[in-house]
Amino acid sequence: MKGRVIVLGSAVAAAFAFSIWLNKPDLDLEPLAPATLESPTLPQIKAGEYLVQIGNCVACHTAQGGAPFAGGRAVPTPFGEVYSSNLTSDDETGLGRWTNQDFYRAMRHGRSKDDRWLSPAFPYTSYTNLKREDSDAMFAWLQTLPPVKRAQTPDTLRFPYGTQLATRAWRALYFKPATTADIAAMDRGRYLVEGLGHCAACHTSRGALGGLRNKMSYMGGEIASLGWDALSLVPSKPMTDSEANELGQLLKTGINTHKAVAGPMSEVVFHSLQHLNDADLAAIVATLRALPPADAPPAPRVPQVSPEQRQSLRARGKVVYAEHCADCHGDAGEGRANVYPALAGNANVNAVSATNTLNLTLNGGFPPSTAGNPFPYGMPPFSQSLSRPDVAAVLTYVRSEWGNDAPAVSVVEVERR
Repeated sequence: MKGRVIVLGSAVAAAFAFSIWLNKPDLDLEPLAPATLESPTLPQIKAGEYLVQIGNCVACHTAQGGAPFAGGRAVPTPFGEVYSSNLTSDDETGLGRWTNQDFYRAMRHGRSKDDRWLSPAFPYTSYTNLKREDSDAMFAWLQTLPPVKRAQTPDTLRFPYGTQLATRAWRALYFKPATTADIAAMDRGRYLVEGLGHCAACHTSRGALGGLRNKMSYMGGEIASLGWDALSLVPSKPMTDSEANELGQLLKTGINTHKAVAGPMSEVVFHSLQHLNDADLAAIVATLRALPPADAPPAPRVPQVSPEQRQSLRARGKVVYAEHCADCHGDAGEGRANVYPALAGNANVNAVSATNTLNLTLNGGFPPSTAGNPFPYGMPPFSQSLSRPDVAAVLTYVRSEWGNDAPAVSVVEVERR
């Protein structure tokens, strides 16, 4: 009996200690800096609009067909869907009753006004690098948005991923808040790439629990549950001045002499990157250019293709390419400058995973309409006009021709789409 009492007492003590840990205040976090301005000024509000564009907030916080920034867009994760919140000035369902201190704590520490731990689908792991004056400016601009009453759509995460316990544990594993000294040490390019631009959220692969694999930072990988891959931002070799200029044009307009963005990156360019001023664009390019060259990430598991099958696919693919692709992309995959991307040397084409090229071939796609490229040329879908074996054949051909060297695409891989 005495042993049972001891065990019961230990369990109660452990539960009590655990409840304290779960609900403890941010004692381990650096105290938040005070507000930079009590009453926002017009220049501060204008600066906030620009910063909100850099953060691409409208993309996640606008549901399809919904009012801008009113929330409700589903953010798919391997654990279920998280729905974005209302950022308009509505008192009941938006940020109308928030203060700039509440907003700054959400951005820097990942805690809501009501003290909840926020889902890591909201990239506070990057926003923790935000300066106080920038947070205040963003909040000042968001407060100028007309109020839209739209209640929060409940998340549909599987148990236990949607619980505060799981979020608290995730933070203990993966979230290290930045200090003021960390932020002050960043140059402008790092501040934009690692902070407000939250590039790592897509361009760094994630582990089984959704935490970023920091040892593979910016090396690309699958964007969980979106059905697209983010390409590596790490140069495979030192970038020349010409290549750096081409990268800047791609980020600003969505297209350059040899390349065009597609998929989720089109949305990033449309809502965010095209609005960058020249100095910030140059700072981002300089930061990406300075990333140390690295090897490609581990190859995904795909159905194997024998040498005989590969040869057969290539032969058929050459015929399909001449009939359906060469008119735009050229007989030698050279493309057409600033119109149709080259396929020779194309990063998507040469990626180990064929996910992006499969998406574009089957479903088509357009670069974004930008000030620098207002009427983009698009890729038509071929899912209705080409058989699955023909899709596998033409992609195998393209991925192994003109100096390209990527794995063959099997018919099984196409069928899975």
